[in-house]
Amino acid sequence: MKAEMEQRHGVNVYVKSTDTADKNQVGEFGKFVLGLNRPIDVLVNNAGNFMPGATMEEPDGALENMIAGNVYSAYHLTRALIDGIKKNRSGHIFNMCSIASIKAYPNGGSYAISKFALLGFTKVLREEMKEFNIRVTAVMPGATKTQSWNGVDLPDSRFMKTEDVAEVIFNAYSISDRSVVEEVIIRPQLGDI
Repeated sequence: MKAEMEQRHGVNVYVKSTDTADKNQVGEFGKFVLGLNRPIDVLVNNAGNFMPGATMEEPDGALENMIAGNVYSAYHLTRALIDGIKKNRSGHIFNMCSIASIKAYPNGGSYAISKFALLGFTKVLREEMKEFNIRVTAVMPGATKTQSWNGVDLPDSRFMKTEDVAEVIFNAYSISDRSVVEEVIIRPQLGDI
């Protein structure tokens, strides 16, 4: 992917393999990013994982794993990078929440709990960053055709394309810095799965 992006777009791409559920690795990733000595205009917290299950039946540790991957990853990376973003007095932070952030559903289990928590973190961060002219947006996509859905016997037409979600994020970023899209809800045209 690095080589393809560099070749296709003529830009330098920097990569570092990181387990974002591991606080120490997230800290090292933050140091890596800061070591590039470049302004951070946009931060997209999109790491996370999904495991279906009913809260009272899922394996022990499911909640801790979902919180680590879906909430702590965004929390710790944002903390690692925020001083530079605040110093620039501009920037945009996108937290990839989910429809599960606002709508509980059967078998959503700890995933839904973690996404509710991520939305809460996003709302608090939005309030705290206003004075620094940093925009914060919660993106809440419904079923999007990603690896999370591998093995599901549904036609592609029931899923949103990843490019659609990316375009919504870009459009929210592109408006003037006098405005902010605080929350984006995007669903498949035929509704939730």
